Amino acid sequence: MTIIVLTRCPSGLRGFLTRWLMEISPGVFIGNPSARVRTALWDEVMKYADTGRALLAHTTNNEQGFTFETYDHHWHPVDHEGVTLIRRTKQAPTITATPPSQGWSKASKRRRYGNR
Repeated sequence: MTIIVLTRCPSGLRGFLTRWLMEISPGVFIGNPSARVRTALWDEVMKYADTGRALLAHTTNNEQGFTFETYDHHWHPVDHEGVTLIRRTKQAPTITATPPSQGWSKASKRRRYGNR
């Protein structure tokens, strides 16, 4: 069993994958191709994904029963004592120092011009 999940990828790539896999939801493809076809499909996904992200999960003979690969994803597979886990890269928090905008509501006008 093979599952490929695409996010923000060209529609041509989605059409290409429908030749071998079934699209069960927008961007989610599932099927049972051979290992050789699966590898060729994943190579094409990495080649044509552009600015999008992709995830490949397929069955294999290990303790978990499956394995997965990611392309341009914030989450990366990490091997931990024979078990594949997901690690998300830590990002610095973004702090915005912009003051709140002045609105057009009646309450905002009262605060701006005083109670009238």
